[in-house]
Amino acid sequence: MRPRLTLHIVTSFVIVALGVTGCSNNPFKTAPPAAPLMLEPPLGVSAPAHTLPQMSAMPPLPSYADLDGRQLEAALVRSRSESQVMQDEIAALRDQLASTSQQLAQVRTAGMSPAAATGGGAPGAAASTPSTTMRSALAELALPDLEPRFDGTVVRIDIPADRIFDGSTANLLPGGTALLTQIAGELQRVYPGHFIGIEGHLDNEPLQNATWASPHQLTAARAAAVFDFLTTRTPMRESQLFLVAHGANHPLVSNATAAGRARNRRIELVIYPERIGGDG
Repeated sequence: MRPRLTLHIVTSFVIVALGVTGCSNNPFKTAPPAAPLMLEPPLGVSAPAHTLPQMSAMPPLPSYADLDGRQLEAALVRSRSESQVMQDEIAALRDQLASTSQQLAQVRTAGMSPAAATGGGAPGAAASTPSTTMRSALAELALPDLEPRFDGTVVRIDIPADRIFDGSTANLLPGGTALLTQIAGELQRVYPGHFIGIEGHLDNEPLQNATWASPHQLTAARAAAVFDFLTTRTPMRESQLFLVAHGANHPLVSNATAAGRARNRRIELVIYPERIGGDG
């Protein structure tokens, strides 16, 4: 009995030992999964596309279908409001244009005779306009020492400065006041109530009077002297006269000769078709 027991014990031990050692050397045992092998590409070499990190998908852009119905309605209301504002502005511009056209037509009609304005009168008769009236009246001016001329729509009377002013001053000569009185009487007779500009002119010679710093100052002073005389010593009214100082900017002829320079030193009386008080 003892030898069998001993053999059984030894056999059991061997089996247990084999079982212990066999567990680690069992060829049929499944090996644990190996860790993934991570290989970094060499410096300067791009990694394969499938190894690059994937970007998350971009969120979809909002569309008009995603807008709230109230937002669409508000946008429609704003659009209609802006359209109405534009229509109102266009209507205002049309009204302004119509008003301007009507005023222009009235001005043109006012410059015509009543027969011409209403379409009456003799067939083929020439319409009477301010220009034709001014031109026809020009021949009635009795100024033998001067040469009034028609210029566009106005009449100009050139008065040599040497005839009415003392040298290079703005002081009127006695003969100058007599000449201005004669001119004023003729203007009151032929062009009563017309607007008249008093324009001073010089030549291009340097000023000989230190009182004036520029030709414009001298021509302004001379025009003012004529204005003062006409409004205080003749029937002309201040409301129909105005002053312009041109200096040497508008010569009639060349300043190359003494005669030309003398002609450019002048006072021009410019008679306009319009009359004070709105009379045409």
